[in-house]
Amino acid sequence: MNLSYWEIKSWLTNVDFTVVGSGIVGLNCAFQLQQKYPKANILILEKGMLPQGASTKNAGFACFGSLSEIIEDLNSHSQDEVFQLVKKRIDGLQLLRNTLGDENIKYQQLGGYELFSKSDDLIVECKAKKDSINALFQPLFNDNIFSFKPNSFSFENCENELSFNQFEGQIDTGSMMISLLQLAQKTGIKILNNITVQDYSEDSNTVKVKTNQFEFTTSKLLIATNGFAQTLNISEVQPARAQVLITKPIDNLNIKGTFHIDQGYYYFRNIDNRILFGGGRNLDFKGEETTEFNQTELIQNELEELLKTIILPEIPFEIEHRWSGIMGIGTQKKAIIKQLSENVFCGVRLGGMGIAIGSLVGKELAELL
Repeated sequence: MNLSYWEIKSWLTNVDFTVVGSGIVGLNCAFQLQQKYPKANILILEKGMLPQGASTKNAGFACFGSLSEIIEDLNSHSQDEVFQLVKKRIDGLQLLRNTLGDENIKYQQLGGYELFSKSDDLIVECKAKKDSINALFQPLFNDNIFSFKPNSFSFENCENELSFNQFEGQIDTGSMMISLLQLAQKTGIKILNNITVQDYSEDSNTVKVKTNQFEFTTSKLLIATNGFAQTLNISEVQPARAQVLITKPIDNLNIKGTFHIDQGYYYFRNIDNRILFGGGRNLDFKGEETTEFNQTELIQNELEELLKTIILPEIPFEIEHRWSGIMGIGTQKKAIIKQLSENVFCGVRLGGMGIAIGSLVGKELAELL
């Protein structure tokens, strides 16, 4: 790109902090840096026309884990690790709400539910461990998180009882991201879109950044690309595609809340008298380890089948739209927030919990400096 003197002077000269990625983490990181260093020149580079990855493509769940998901986490993490994971999700959600305000993100605490298949004993295990899970998190809520409720939503081909989490909610993802972008721009943070960071190198004082359009130097580089972290040599993060569909409006829809099936691998919610439904990565783990924004017949067909047989068995519906987002996952669920070298830092691997922990990861990334 042949940049003018004015463009170079105004956007790419004397850059103090460059954040890669304008999603939840990147925007919160930039905002926290601006609060800490109000005179700093802060630049965000975004590869997409809009924030790519998952920040504008997620389901808008303000959640911190279904009962079966937490039980599964306890098989691969210690009790203290799981406690800290949930605590960070709760703290992150509160930070998001405090930063933007509930009205601006359209937050509703309608509760979270989990459906159980009749073909396995998962509900038996969840009922057996419910009290111990509630006791584990009692210090965070001063109340029981999980209980069981009868199926009052006319779901079929599942157990007649649902696990219920009274503290979970939902937001409007688009409203959240617009509010975050407006907050960043109002404080003087510059954002350049359709700019892909291809590589970087550094000396003792600066980082030279190479993009698809230009090269420039910055004092500090902060990577907040999550599912795309491998492209900048952060090998601990694997991309994981999440496929989603949404129905056309449904008259008299009585389903309200956030819902999980199969240890969180499927999830759905109400929005604008529609059902938004996503998941199915467990049908093809290897195939979904990709950064391609596509849908597959295998997963889309299964989502439609579950809509027909479990969620909306007696209700006619039409699919209006389909899309996918890219998460960042790994062998552990704890986010990676660390210094990579003298002047380069990262906040990645959000594990599908970007709404819950993205604000906090961005804040902690900024605090590394």
